[in-house]
Amino acid sequence: MNRRLSIALGTAVIAGSVLSTSMARADQPNMQNALGQLRSAKASLEVASNNKGGHRVNAIRLIDEAIVEVQMGMNAAR
Repeated sequence: MNRRLSIALGTAVIAGSVLSTSMARADQPNMQNALGQLRSAKASLEVASNNKGGHRVNAIRLIDEAIVEVQMGMNAAR
């Protein structure tokens, strides 16, 4: 996956996560902290150099999946 597509997909996931998080219950500080840490880790990976043998891109994909899972968990707790 090229960098532009990766960034575009990441932006879409973040936009969706903002909407989902705003709909989730506000009394889930641990889940909200985890979500923030995942987003921070993803941002760090996105600015890292590309010469990681595909592992950086895979890590970003896995973080995107983890963000979705955390959001679904938050929404399930409504």
